[in-house]
Amino acid sequence: MTWQIWLAIASIILIVIGLVKRYETRMLLVVAGFVLCAASGAPMKAFDSFIKGMTNVTLVPAICTAMGFAVAVQVSKCDQHLVAAVAAPMKKLGGFLIPAATILTFLINIAVMSAAGTAATAGATFIPLLLRAGIRPAAAAAAVGGGTMAGLLLNPGCAHDIYVAEMAKMGVMDFIIWAAPYIVGLVFISCAVNAAIMIVKNKDHLAHEEAAAAMGQAEKAQSDEAFKVNPLKAIAPLVPLCILLAASIWFPKAGVGVVPAMIMGVVFIAAVTLTNPSELSKAFFKGCGTGYAQVIGLIVAAGVFAAGLQATGTVAAFIDLLKGSNEFARWGAAFGPFLMAVGTGSGEAAIWAFNQAVTPEAASFGMDPESLGLLAIMAGQFGRTASPLAGAIIIVAGMAGADPFAVMKRLFPGMLVALVAAALVLV
Repeated sequence: MTWQIWLAIASIILIVIGLVKRYETRMLLVVAGFVLCAASGAPMKAFDSFIKGMTNVTLVPAICTAMGFAVAVQVSKCDQHLVAAVAAPMKKLGGFLIPAATILTFLINIAVMSAAGTAATAGATFIPLLLRAGIRPAAAAAAVGGGTMAGLLLNPGCAHDIYVAEMAKMGVMDFIIWAAPYIVGLVFISCAVNAAIMIVKNKDHLAHEEAAAAMGQAEKAQSDEAFKVNPLKAIAPLVPLCILLAASIWFPKAGVGVVPAMIMGVVFIAAVTLTNPSELSKAFFKGCGTGYAQVIGLIVAAGVFAAGLQATGTVAAFIDLLKGSNEFARWGAAFGPFLMAVGTGSGEAAIWAFNQAVTPEAASFGMDPESLGLLAIMAGQFGRTASPLAGAIIIVAGMAGADPFAVMKRLFPGMLVALVAAALVLV
């Protein structure tokens, strides 16, 4: 190996250490990418990648409008109506409240598109409900936290979907329809394993005294505002998804994409909530800006780092290695993002770096880019959900008055089993 490749390996190690120490992800990736490009005698590759990422006409409008819609949903409190609506049938399920809470949180995550946002919104309703049913605090937190793993991947505004679909030369809805059975199946596997551990092994649904003691803190997490569920407000977060599904099935020639669907969703919110249009507009554009700063910023940073890896010859050497062993590609794509996500609380850096540097070359070692891309995405999602450092897990643990590590112990087995299943099925 050349000294540039050794430098790239050292950079990867330093990035992982930096992420564990909670340094800013985008800064780490950009600095490493520029250093690697400069060391390889091609500093302009880093600038070219930076500009390309910031001006991507496919990613930027779709991701920004999706994030704008998500903020509009929160400001209008439509997400609370959605959660309250799905919580109503749960009250008489007993121990089955645990898997029910996970599945319903997963469904809410489709609309909310943020693990932390989903945890906060669903947790405020579901965790007190679980505790009242006598479920141990750590299990109540795990039930909700386990549902934040992959629902957003069924939303056409998800940045990962948009990127992999573009790379695979598929429409975003075509990619989601293809990926949905895998995503849902893997979520059910993880849910079943974790529920069995909590109900059969730990008997977490019979801890009435411990649950009662935690109720005080959980009640504080609930909103003091009592409201009657408005059906129109409850369905508002799902409007863009419904529009895109209807367009792709019945009106494929209409050309309705993510951007118009999200804007129509905001208009629907304004109509059914009677929210001040000025305030809703401010919230929408604030969300667009946040999406650009956080999501697009991370994509840009990961692209610069990927350019650095390519400039040093690391990517080419890695691809040559993969050509000789598809099994290495399978398990590398699975456990690489998974372990990084567990250790850092976020799988985003690993997912974006892998899918920008390696996944485009999937065909050269006998794989489809959509399959390999989805595997890397799911691996990062599973790892983040199993991490006690993840924002969503910290939120639900705090609401339930539980130790994040106790929550992790209940989630890790299911995430690991689902990860292995994903690696075996997808590639």
